[in-house]
Amino acid sequence: MGNPGREYAGTRHNVGFAAAEALVQRWDLGRAKDRFRGRIAEGRVRTGAPGAPTPRVAVLCPQTYMNDAGRSVGPARGALKLPLERVLAVHDEIDLPFGDVRTRLGGGLAGHNGLKSLKRELGGADFMRVRVGVGRPDTTDPEIVSAWVLGRFSEGAAQVAELVERAVEHAERVVLGEEP
Repeated sequence: MGNPGREYAGTRHNVGFAAAEALVQRWDLGRAKDRFRGRIAEGRVRTGAPGAPTPRVAVLCPQTYMNDAGRSVGPARGALKLPLERVLAVHDEIDLPFGDVRTRLGGGLAGHNGLKSLKRELGGADFMRVRVGVGRPDTTDPEIVSAWVLGRFSEGAAQVAELVERAVEHAERVVLGEEP
């Protein structure tokens, strides 16, 4: 999950898009197409291991803003005929310290407006999530928190790359049916 536009690239809120782009490259899915109010790349997972499963996947980066992501994900899920538990959202999580990545099925929305939009448009919250810890500022002031998630990482490029790679590994394990 993330926000469209260059001005949001490299922000904490767009860590999900960074992971999605890395998965598209890793799985050699090719060029994304404009569909479902988003950019979607489809194909089969290629892990490089002989005899490894090659499930069909679709990686969608909604081109709505984060708070309306469900308006992209809902129609895509319907067209692709996916059960709710096969939908995987990779998103920033301010309630996890920077660098912490966790995977779970369903759960609370923790005030995350993008997740609220997904729940509303998907008809439930029982979809898979890769929660990518981006840390939180030392306040609960909504304006400061908003500026924090929409701001660029203060951590070094290598640390951010490592965080994205951990998110990618979690997502790949979910797709391949392995324990995250």
